[in-house]
Amino acid sequence: MEENSRKDIRRLLKTFGIQADEAIVEHLAKNSQVNSLHLRITLEDLTQYNQDDPVIPLRLQVEDTIQR
Repeated sequence: MEENSRKDIRRLLKTFGIQADEAIVEHLAKNSQVNSLHLRITLEDLTQYNQDDPVIPLRLQVEDTIQR
């Protein structure tokens, strides 16, 4: 895999991680009665593939609970 691809992946994941962290912290701050969150993170491939190519789009889901 090319280094540019790795850089793009890391940039995307870093941006998501920062935004997700801020959103979760803000959500917990606004909802003090919530003791835990059960979250699902989904990675969904939005690429428009050529219909002639038998490509299965990338999809990944991770679930976990975050305690206050």
